[in-house]
Amino acid sequence: MNRLIQGCALGLLAVFALAPALLADEGDGKHRRLSREEYRDKMKAGWIGQMAGVAVGGPTEFRYQEAKVPAEEVPEWQPSMINQFDQDDIYVEMTFLKTLQEHGLGVSIRQAGIDFANSRYPLWHANKAGRDRLREGIAPPDSGHPAFSDHADDIDYQIEADFSGLIAPGLPNTAIQLGNVFGRIMNYGDGLYGGQFVGAMYAEAFFEKDIEKIVRAGLAAIPKGSQYHECVSDVLAWHAENPDDWEAAWAKIEEKYQKNRDYRRFSCSKDDKEHPYKFNIDAKINGAYIVMGLLYGEGDPEKTINIATRCGQDSDCNPSNAAGVLFTTIGYANLPEKYTSALDTETKFNSTTYSFSTLIDVCDKLADQAVARAGGWIERAEGTETFVIPIERPRPNTLETCWEPGPKAESRFTPEEMRQIKAEDQ
Repeated sequence: MNRLIQGCALGLLAVFALAPALLADEGDGKHRRLSREEYRDKMKAGWIGQMAGVAVGGPTEFRYQEAKVPAEEVPEWQPSMINQFDQDDIYVEMTFLKTLQEHGLGVSIRQAGIDFANSRYPLWHANKAGRDRLREGIAPPDSGHPAFSDHADDIDYQIEADFSGLIAPGLPNTAIQLGNVFGRIMNYGDGLYGGQFVGAMYAEAFFEKDIEKIVRAGLAAIPKGSQYHECVSDVLAWHAENPDDWEAAWAKIEEKYQKNRDYRRFSCSKDDKEHPYKFNIDAKINGAYIVMGLLYGEGDPEKTINIATRCGQDSDCNPSNAAGVLFTTIGYANLPEKYTSALDTETKFNSTTYSFSTLIDVCDKLADQAVARAGGWIERAEGTETFVIPIERPRPNTLETCWEPGPKAESRFTPEEMRQIKAEDQ
């Protein structure tokens, strides 16, 4: 490819916000290349980021509603904090990965629902509502439909969608589709889009270091007419207006996405008798705080986690997502030692069969499947392996909202399927 044609091809890719940082010099403009070694390094870092973010934000989770977390309330990092094995925004992902490991990336949503129904760890909000419906015999996607859950717009799939991008390097449509399988178990509308947004950001983080481009790649994976899309677009604009003042942007988010009831139409706290609407576990506002951490963090791990935490509300899940995306761009080998030196690689995550070391191997094998299913392949030469990954334009879902939902699927588990659900209610 001569230099003129190569420049045109790269310019075209930038228009679609998919310009790859690691495109081979002699590439065809249709694929990106990522060595397996670098894939594993970045994927591993993504998991470390999740664990670091949730560790810092955990002590203030939902203690600050309609308020920023004071700087002195953010704990000082200690290397031993990395070992987070009892956090729902991490261990739920293990169930999804186990389903994919056993049934492949073509797994049905019904099988995914059966496996989630059999999980035994503690759950809350949309996750708990979805699992309760499954155990009652309501199969997905109805288990996450607003007709059966007051939590369908909650944050749950967003906090556990990291896996969908970590096993799909450069493949936003795989992240979108995995959301349609696993996210619909407990969420709908913006609650689903939040997870697809997060998954698509991770997918792009394997190839792109520019944080704004990564956020826009996530945005391209969800419907433009959604309030979630509007929210992220607002944060991008407010960051551009005040690039050095995250608290000014926070105030704008608070005014529109906390106080304006038009953006709280399916809030699970709207009927709270003492403080209606104060508690905000909606995917939108917490997604805004993920983006706040990423944009104002300016590529610095500690600053990214700190700002996402200090935005308040779900102050552990949001820095977990933000740090996971950022750490993926950095790679494990380049992380500050304070995030890796005390890592326990053998303890299993709550109620799962996965330790950190087995988790990495499972993701690596699932990435093989994801690349092949997308039409890519592996090149092997001189003892090295390289993923050749098709460049995709994201194909977002059709727009749907929790307050004006589409029809129910009338999906119920068969008696045979119900016999496969053995876990008791918790």
